[in-house]
Amino acid sequence: MTELYNFRKDYKLDSLSKEEVDANPISQFEKWMNQAISFKIIEPNAMTLATATPDGKPSARVVLLKSYNEKGFVFYTNYESRKGEELNKNPYACIVFDWHLMERQVRIEGVAKKISPEQSDKYFNSRPESSQMGAWISPQSTFIDGREELENRKLKIEAMFQDKLITRPPHWGGYVLIPHTIEFWQGRQSRLHDRLIYIKTEDEWILRRLAP
Repeated sequence: MTELYNFRKDYKLDSLSKEEVDANPISQFEKWMNQAISFKIIEPNAMTLATATPDGKPSARVVLLKSYNEKGFVFYTNYESRKGEELNKNPYACIVFDWHLMERQVRIEGVAKKISPEQSDKYFNSRPESSQMGAWISPQSTFIDGREELENRKLKIEAMFQDKLITRPPHWGGYVLIPHTIEFWQGRQSRLHDRLIYIKTEDEWILRRLAP
């Protein structure tokens, strides 16, 4: 068994204070996202999405953030997948961005809601044809007998849309995570990390510091 307890890194790249961050967490996220892009982080929009069943059994996976604004953070998936089923029954979710090369994390908690069919259509129509096909081909999160089953489904879907516009499947679309807390984490030396959390009240964001 590989021993892991000796793996240690002291974080020294940056610091984070209440005085230097933006009063609006979405603007602060924009700043950090742009810095992650400039830092050439591989897929800086990759995020861990955690969901749970109504009785509290959690699951998590990595998905891609596709847009964000003051209303929330948008991602797309199969509504009949495990995450889709869990969000349908329990809309509370959390997303985490781990930009480890920058010694940073962002953690966002909130409520996920389906976006409009028109918004989902617009994004679906912008995708490459292979990705559009994939949304029809894969019965996401269900058991399959093997790769051959996917290849057979692929042939059927290709025949169905031969010389036709590929439309969005009704079981596929977007969610927006509407945040109620957004935490920014900056690694510091001796594990005394900087953690700033924005908490949404009725009409404003309150900024507080958390102990590491």
